[in-house]
Amino acid sequence: MSKIWIIIQREYLTRVRNKTFLLSTFLLPLVMVLFIAGSTFFAIQSREKQRIAVVNDPGYFKANLKSDSNSVIFSFDAGVDSLNYASKGYNGILYLPGNGTEYKLISSKQVGLESKSYIRKQLNKTVENHLLQERGIQKTTLDSISEATDNAVELTNVVLEKDGKAKQANAGLAYGIGFGSGILIYMTMFIFGAMVMRGVAEEKTNRIAEVIVSSCKPFELMFGKIIGIAAVGLTQFLLWIGLIMLIFTAVQLFLPAETLQQVQEAQQAQQNLPGEANNTMALKLLQAKTTITEGANWWVIIPSFLFYFLGGYLFYASLFAAIGSVINEDPQEAQSLMLPITMPIIFGFIILTSSLQNPNSPVAVWGSIIPFTSPIVMMGRIPFGVPDTVPYWQLALSMLSLIGGFLFTTWFAGRVYRTGILMYGKKPSWKEMIKWAFKS
Repeated sequence: MSKIWIIIQREYLTRVRNKTFLLSTFLLPLVMVLFIAGSTFFAIQSREKQRIAVVNDPGYFKANLKSDSNSVIFSFDAGVDSLNYASKGYNGILYLPGNGTEYKLISSKQVGLESKSYIRKQLNKTVENHLLQERGIQKTTLDSISEATDNAVELTNVVLEKDGKAKQANAGLAYGIGFGSGILIYMTMFIFGAMVMRGVAEEKTNRIAEVIVSSCKPFELMFGKIIGIAAVGLTQFLLWIGLIMLIFTAVQLFLPAETLQQVQEAQQAQQNLPGEANNTMALKLLQAKTTITEGANWWVIIPSFLFYFLGGYLFYASLFAAIGSVINEDPQEAQSLMLPITMPIIFGFIILTSSLQNPNSPVAVWGSIIPFTSPIVMMGRIPFGVPDTVPYWQLALSMLSLIGGFLFTTWFAGRVYRTGILMYGKKPSWKEMIKWAFKS
């Protein structure tokens, strides 16, 4: 046990003191925040604003066709045609068909999908209003109905638990947490699994493993390496969570006191914030933070994430270590041997995307129990509710299966490791590796 602990310390301290680890740990949260803020800024700045001249109006489009100052602005200019619309400052010219059904939009450049969709929607709405008016419904009546029905329906999903308690469900939040957790574990198994494989392969190539194996068992060396790198990954994730929370706190410190007071009053009154409020983006961030912190059962989600993060890593890291022990200097050998390991990980991500839409489907249930896919799929189901969506027996069976799977893959990898780490010049197949594992 003392030898395993020494190997764990070596693997952990060597990687934690690395400059790459320090830079990626402390810069990644900041880069993510800047990336999101920058993407939002450029998305707003790059929104396509189109000035469209409308001609050949049969008489009812001018009164019904509504412009959007941020997207499409309609103008009814009698002196505009297809030859001079650009010189008059228009991006395009829209020919109305009169009594026909063919509308033609002429422009010097292709109109974006968002603008084109808005124009089509407004044309359909105008024609619909005109047909209703022809049947005796007045425009004032149509406008009042439209205003009344814009936000007339609010659908709230209330989950009735077995003990009779009711709680509000937030499918969008559960979807986001499930997808985010699943893809983090998906990336972790690839990144840190490959790190284990490269570490073992480098020690074999440099003949360091021969020296270490002389003082400890191959299984102890492999197990210590896996646990040490897992501790590195867990440390990095915990630091990321702490830094992200620190960034959220810093955002609040820089907000005006009036803004914070306004948010508190709106939350107490359970009303929406007024549209004219200052610092709109900051208010939305605070509302999003409140929704995230109060709309999910983090006491279940966080421990489950840590378990499946570690369990999934340990399950696959053992197999990656086994591959690292049998490959030589040719990287093509690793690619061919990695395929049977990477395919279940990719398959788990595919199941995740479907289980987020229907977390109770048979594919989602079995995918969250089988250890090859459970680390990814189960974290996609847990945010929807435990025990509402994920019964306790399914969660317990999934965890026990993953623990059993990890013990089996560790045993299997240890048996392969003891032979493959000292073998050079030959490329073994999976069939041979299985024979090594079950050879007495």
